[in-house]
Amino acid sequence: MTADKSKMTLWTRYFDSKLSRSEGRRVPKEASIPNPSLDSVVWAARDLGLSKMKRDLEASHPSRPHLNEGRLILSTKEAISVTNADSKEGVMQSIGLRLRRQYVEAKNDETPNKKPQKKGDKQVRSQRKSFKGKNSGQRKKRFGRK
Repeated sequence: MTADKSKMTLWTRYFDSKLSRSEGRRVPKEASIPNPSLDSVVWAARDLGLSKMKRDLEASHPSRPHLNEGRLILSTKEAISVTNADSKEGVMQSIGLRLRRQYVEAKNDETPNKKPQKKGDKQVRSQRKSFKGKNSGQRKKRFGRK
């Protein structure tokens, strides 16, 4: 079987920071995020300026046939010219860095501004309640005995 040199396949596991290099991650930790989705990889590639791409949602990597993680198929010529890279590794690193930047920005945007709860707040009081005093005058029923 000959490989098609005009297309480049990127699997989502290439960008997973929870995996080691031997488990399938192909970019440095600084260019990866935990549990990347195919859509997030597509958005990062589009943000770089790549337009000729195809998503395969139901594809599973040959070494992980039980996971339908999905893959992104890019035009090799366009990917190398847009990212100014020399190889597939350079393209993956530039997509990974963009993916990481988007992840950090989204994480910073979603941090809610929580106001501290007051000492007499009803919710705080209800969380401090102890259940030791309930049924204090009665013996516990164990194994059906009274």
